[in-house]
Amino acid sequence: MSPLPELRYPSVPELIARAQALAAREPGLCALRQVGVSRAGRPLHLLSVGHADRAVLVVAGAHANEPTGGSTLLVLAERVLSHRELRAGTSWHFLLCADPDGASLHVTPAPRSLLDYHLGFYRPTGAEQPEWSPSVLPPDRLPPETRTLTGVIDELRPYLQVTLHGTDLGGSWVQLTKDVPGLAEPFAKSAAELHIPVETGASDAAGWPASGPGVHVMPGPDSGVPYPSMPDDARHSTWYHAHRYGGLTAVVEVPMWASDLVDDPAPHPEPAAALRGLAARLLRDARQVERVLAEALPRLDGVDGPLLRAARWALELIPGLAEDWAHTSPAGTTMAYVGSVDAFGRRLPLRAAAMLLRVLREADDRAAPRLERLVAAWCDAFAQRFRARWVPLEHQVEHQSRTVLVAAQQARERVA
Repeated sequence: MSPLPELRYPSVPELIARAQALAAREPGLCALRQVGVSRAGRPLHLLSVGHADRAVLVVAGAHANEPTGGSTLLVLAERVLSHRELRAGTSWHFLLCADPDGASLHVTPAPRSLLDYHLGFYRPTGAEQPEWSPSVLPPDRLPPETRTLTGVIDELRPYLQVTLHGTDLGGSWVQLTKDVPGLAEPFAKSAAELHIPVETGASDAAGWPASGPGVHVMPGPDSGVPYPSMPDDARHSTWYHAHRYGGLTAVVEVPMWASDLVDDPAPHPEPAAALRGLAARLLRDARQVERVLAEALPRLDGVDGPLLRAARWALELIPGLAEDWAHTSPAGTTMAYVGSVDAFGRRLPLRAAAMLLRVLREADDRAAPRLERLVAAWCDAFAQRFRARWVPLEHQVEHQSRTVLVAAQQARERVA
C-alpha cells in the first residue's frame, strides 16, 4: 500500500464550527440552524446558502465510516458562496452530518492504512442508519435522524438531493433514483483527471441500468433485487422521499483507497463459479469471527452497545448473502462486477471482526490479540489483492464536489 500524505477528516464539532464561521462571514447569504437532534441528543445542523425557492440538498455523514463527505460539503459551501452563478435561481442546503452519534464512534480521522482505518471502525445496523431505516422499520419506529432528514426534504422540496458516500477501497460511482442525462461524461472525465478509477460493476448497483460507465439508475418499485436476502432495499430508503416533490437523489461514492481492478469491463470467463467460490470464502471468514464471539460472549456478560450490536448484525447478514451468490444467476458478468463482489465479501466479515475487536479491547478480553491478528491479516490481504493506492483527500473531495455541481446543473435542466 502506498505511503500516505498528511490528512485529516473533520469531526462533527469541527464541521459545525466551520459552518458557523461561514454564516458569520456572510450573514446576508448564509444561515446555520439546528433542524433536529439525534437519539443521544446531539444536534443536527443545516447550513443554507442563498434564498431561491428552487433548492439543492446535500447530505453528509449518513454512514459513519465514510468521512469524505464532510470535507466535500464544506468545499461546496465555499464554492457556492464564491460563485454567484451557482446561486442563480438555486439555494443550496447542507446537512452537516446525518448521523452524529455514529460519527462519534468511528474514530479514524486520519487513517494511515486499511488496518488503521478498521481499528477505529464503526457502521451501525441498518435500522440505525438514517437513510436505510425506512427499508427495515415501520414508520412509527423510525429514528429521529431519519425523521429530521425527511422533514428537511418536506420543507425544502429539493429538485435534487445529493448524499455524499464513500468506500474504503475500490472506485467511484454514482447511483441515481432517476436518470440525469449529461452526467456520465463529466463524471468520467473528472475521475480520469484525478486518477480515480470508475467502478463499472459496483455490487451495490448490481443489475441496475447504467446511463454511462459508473452511473447507475436505481430500479423501479416493481423490479426485483439482486440479493434477496439483504434487508435494506434502496427503493424504500430516504433517497426516494424527494420524488414526492418531483425531485431525485444522486448518491456520489468516492474511494479512500483506489483499485485499478474495479473498472475492467471484460467478460469474466466463469462468473457463476467465481461467485460460488466467493460465497464459500465469505462463510469461512464469518465462521472465524463467530468462533471468537462465541468464546468471548460468556466473559462479556452484561456488555452491550452499538459496536457489539453492529458486529452481530453484520454476521447475521452473511449466510443469506452467501446463499444469494452461490445459488442465483449473477447480476453481472464482467471482471469488474466479480471484483466488486470479491471486495464486498472481504469487507463484511472484516468489519464485523473490527467492531468486535473494539469491544474485546475495551473489556480487556484475552481473545483480543488473536482477533487483532486476524483483522491485520485480512486488511493486508485486501490491500494486496486489489493493489490499493491512497487517493489524496483533496482528490476525493474535488471529484465529489465536481460531480455534485454537474448533477445540480444537469438535473435543473431536466426539471426546468
